[in-house]
Amino acid sequence: MTLSLSKRVQRVSLSANAAAKSHATELRDAGHDILDLTTGEPDFDTPEHIKRAACAAIAGGATKYTPTPGVKALRLAVQRKLQRENRLDYSLASIVIANGAKQIIFNAFAATLDDGDEVLVPTPYWPSFPDSVRFNGGEPVFIACGLEQGCKLTAAQLEQHIGERTRWLILNGPGNPSGAVYSAAELQALAEVLRRHPQVLVLLDELYEHIRFDGQPAQSLLNVAPDLHARCLLVGGVSKTYAMTGWRIGFGAGPQVLTNAMAVVQSQSTSGASSVGQAAALAAFEGGLDFLPEQVAAYQLRRDLLVRTLRDVDGLEVLEPQGGFFVFIRCAGLLGHYRPDGARLDSDADVVAYLLEQGVAGVAGSAYGLSPWFRLSIATATDSVVEAGRRIARACANLRGAA
Repeated sequence: MTLSLSKRVQRVSLSANAAAKSHATELRDAGHDILDLTTGEPDFDTPEHIKRAACAAIAGGATKYTPTPGVKALRLAVQRKLQRENRLDYSLASIVIANGAKQIIFNAFAATLDDGDEVLVPTPYWPSFPDSVRFNGGEPVFIACGLEQGCKLTAAQLEQHIGERTRWLILNGPGNPSGAVYSAAELQALAEVLRRHPQVLVLLDELYEHIRFDGQPAQSLLNVAPDLHARCLLVGGVSKTYAMTGWRIGFGAGPQVLTNAMAVVQSQSTSGASSVGQAAALAAFEGGLDFLPEQVAAYQLRRDLLVRTLRDVDGLEVLEPQGGFFVFIRCAGLLGHYRPDGARLDSDADVVAYLLEQGVAGVAGSAYGLSPWFRLSIATATDSVVEAGRRIARACANLRGAA
């Protein structure tokens, strides 16, 4: 018997990030010296007070099913967090908890997209954005945002791409993979366009909100354009700020009609998120951010060290990130060159494969909709980041020029 797969699942693919991570792990397990700079997973441990809260929840019997929209105490904590850290007010009914921010995004598209509806996706993008759109019947409309504009969407581009079927715009800041941060003026310009198109919803992915290198507090489109509140879904979670990637807790805050529908979608897939994970997230949001400056300083140091090394490498153009866990590098200047073994580099995938042979694992920019680039994570040990920079510089120096 031949198993027939749905057209829906055939429209999407395995996450390129996950595939790159898996390959790097296989090579390391086989004894190869590989510096893994593939994924945005903090190398810091979850703070102790959060782990203690999870243990206390288990000891106290908080191990049962949870309400689909989330435990009330956690939703209240998210409400207070949004008031305190983001200067935004939401009703309790406008906040929903899920198994990670990725599920929040998926649920939102499942609740709102009909076949053929369009979602504007600035490139470079996080790969799950377009695939979540496709899986739910929508069509991603890509808007190229290259190096010359700092990998940020402009108001003119937004106006040009909005059409009759446009349902959503995705704004990700600080960006993954770019590390780009929108200024207040840039956000205001985008808001002016959105006001002319009231049918367009906005998904604000702000997972890296506190990982910023400009010393400024988190800033959202809603801080400069509060009149768009009823059209925006703010997506957040605990994975990046609190080094809780494995706890799988994310939240969405938006119009109640949307969050109610998202809870319906979730009720028929996973139901409520982990009781223990929610107890840990509650402690995270209520425990303050005193631990964070030291971690952000470490990320910034790694960024500075890696950027300084790679900026001097012929053939590479580095976009200095203003936040997040990644350095995004344009490698057009390497294409057409030859490796020491005589093989020619014709794409960013070729560049990434060559660097992997030199012991550095990254992800090709094609995974993020922008080629020829590659992404390196700085959410790993500083020594590894420094050594990765050295290996990349040495690998590029060993290339032979195009014939």
